[in-house]
Amino acid sequence: MKVIICGAGQVGWQIARHLSGEKNDVTVVDNNPDLVKRATDTLDVKGIAGFASYPDVLERAGARDADMIIAATHSDEVNMVTCQVAHSAFAINRKIARLRSQSYLDAIYSDIYRRDHMPIDVVISPELEVAEAVLQRLAAPAAFDTETFLQGRGQLMGLRLEEDCPVLNTPLRQLTDLFSTLRVLVIGIRRKGKLFVPGASDQLFEDDECYIFAPTEDIPRTLEVFGKSQRNQERLVIVGGGNIGLAVAQALETRATRTRAKVIERTRKCAERAADALERTIVLNGDGLDATLLHEAGIDRADAILAVTDDDKTNMLAAVRAKAEGCAYSIALINDPTLQPLMSPLGIDAYINPRATTVSSILRHIRHGRVKAVYSIGDAEAEVIEAEVLSTSSIAGQQIRDIDFPEGVLIGAVKKGNEVLKPTGSLRIDSGDVIVLFSLSSDVPEVEQLLQVSIDFF
Repeated sequence: MKVIICGAGQVGWQIARHLSGEKNDVTVVDNNPDLVKRATDTLDVKGIAGFASYPDVLERAGARDADMIIAATHSDEVNMVTCQVAHSAFAINRKIARLRSQSYLDAIYSDIYRRDHMPIDVVISPELEVAEAVLQRLAAPAAFDTETFLQGRGQLMGLRLEEDCPVLNTPLRQLTDLFSTLRVLVIGIRRKGKLFVPGASDQLFEDDECYIFAPTEDIPRTLEVFGKSQRNQERLVIVGGGNIGLAVAQALETRATRTRAKVIERTRKCAERAADALERTIVLNGDGLDATLLHEAGIDRADAILAVTDDDKTNMLAAVRAKAEGCAYSIALINDPTLQPLMSPLGIDAYINPRATTVSSILRHIRHGRVKAVYSIGDAEAEVIEAEVLSTSSIAGQQIRDIDFPEGVLIGAVKKGNEVLKPTGSLRIDSGDVIVLFSLSSDVPEVEQLLQVSIDFF
């Protein structure tokens, strides 16, 4: 597949990294020559320096025979015009645009912006994607990472093991014997900064970050097994009243369960906008690091703080200060993946990487139709993939024990009809089954070859 990626920032670079690693013909376009050079030096891609919306630049990028264009520059307007030019001048079949402005999002599929007038096939909104990720973290406060699969029937959770975890030093094969009715599987472990797929003889140790997969109905029992307790999130403080903070607050107001939230926003204009848009949420104008203002917001009685400003360090410090003042749980928005190892030492319970969230969303739309969901783990270290098994796949009709998966791949669940099953060696994978598997990034191309889903994306 031939793909043009417009924008060589972190999101564009990560998408290029994924697609080029899967042997696609990728060209990266950016008006910053240094970013283009970084992409061409580190990835197997071609690079064009220039404005992505210019027809001559797209021509040089190979738009005449491109299958897809992904417009992920920092400008909504450039992304929209790029898709228009790609459609009108080059008839590129698949056009994906990243748009931030709520005004564009509200109008993009209205009568004014019919496909004939604004030909964008898929719109990715980073702010809305991140807001949804924040709400998912709130729904599972014991986890530092979480994502749903199988149409909400299965859940991936990242759990940090503490000294009181009941299953420490227990080989994973014994977990199956001890909890035979529990359909949970440990599919990945990060230990001392290294992520790996565990074997049956591997044990769990304190400070391990475990990625587990379980059917949704088994989550409460799973948390008990791993020494985690569910906490009600009734009182929240949101630091940052921009698009993300506002979207989260608005979603909380629509919940059936009573949630009392307060928003702290430093910019007066932004605070006024949030106050106008919210009905039951108190908005305070001031610095989220101000101890007096945090006390006024009731941080010492809050069940959780959500630090979602556009500054990583502010989010980290706000989360740390809130925990020091007695707040039970903290979530910080972190754009820089190199800061993520600091979360645990600083006592920050969960973090969200907007770039990883956006990358996962884009990947979900560029995989073959049989791939139903893709979630990127960490700094693109691994992927959790949900896919339907084709009759032509080499794994169809085989028992799991006989499938030659790479060492860095593990099946987390199998859905047969309406039943979600825990994978065992004797379980047979049939055509039409939906599987969820964990794969280290280096093994994704081989996984797609086994599933036969990368031959023709669209």
